[in-house]
Amino acid sequence: QVQLVESGGGLVQTGGSLRLSCAASGLIFSNYAMGWFRQAPGKEREFVAAITWNGGSTYYADSVKGRFTISRDNAKNTVYLQMNSLKPEDTAVYYCAARRSFSPRRVANREDYSYWGQGTQVTVSS
Repeated sequence: QVQLVESGGGLVQTGGSLRLSCAASGLIFSNYAMGWFRQAPGKEREFVAAITWNGGSTYYADSVKGRFTISRDNAKNTVYLQMNSLKPEDTAVYYCAARRSFSPRRVANREDYSYWGQGTQVTVSS
């Protein structure tokens, strides 16, 4: 079965950096666009970033643009999220997700993603 396993979360001070990883198995990874979402306590899960199947195009939420970078290594079946200049408002559980079809207009739509990981906690202290 399909599994997405996130890692790399933790506690970091404001201005610090973290790199999240998401290892995929049970699917042909290079056939899927990948996304990162996050959910803070009491809030809805929100889009963070996405990348097309070959890494040719990337998309970001305005709140993270210029600070976060999404990338992928299809040889390792892994997608990454490099997070720099972290802020307390970045505190959330971060989830990776996979989608077979892709539309730039719907890149942030949660319902279009077929598979989800279990999440990894990121906490940014002030």
